[in-house]
Amino acid sequence: MAGASHYIIPLPEFDQPVKILIVASPYYKDISDHQVAGAKAEIEKAGATWEIVEVPGALEIPTAIGIAERMSNFDGYVALGCVIRGETTHYDTVCNDSSRAIQLLGLQGLCIGNGILTVETYEQAAVRADPDQMNKGGGAAAAALHLIALARKWGKAEKGVGFTRDILMAGSSDNADKA
Repeated sequence: MAGASHYIIPLPEFDQPVKILIVASPYYKDISDHQVAGAKAEIEKAGATWEIVEVPGALEIPTAIGIAERMSNFDGYVALGCVIRGETTHYDTVCNDSSRAIQLLGLQGLCIGNGILTVETYEQAAVRADPDQMNKGGGAAAAALHLIALARKWGKAEKGVGFTRDILMAGSSDNADKA
């Protein structure tokens, strides 16, 4: 029986250049190579440019993204790695912590496509990474591109959380006039 089909949103179009950082963990080199190939193709299809950096493992991916956000000028990020279940609970720690860290970065406003595979077997990873099969690297790149498009649509946040300096200053000058 064939799997259920799913709808894929068309790639966004951009009127300004888009620069994406691919952060890949080549722990399983052939899996990583397929993920990266899929991500690069999707980014290029949207007319964007990319740079790539490699880190030792999935846990280092969010840290590298955080450093890049503070010290560079990327519009978005693609996180690529693979965690295959082993005999210990280390799998759970790596899967949960890398995913949670990426989600927290996203909630801070970073545009990240999460393509860290979390699988039971090498065979599952191979199918998901292959650009001619499930192409999860391309999917992660598309997710980053869609988030960048949303961020550009809505623009930079100019309103703060809580009281702004102008409100505080206005309140203090009103009080000073009454004194």
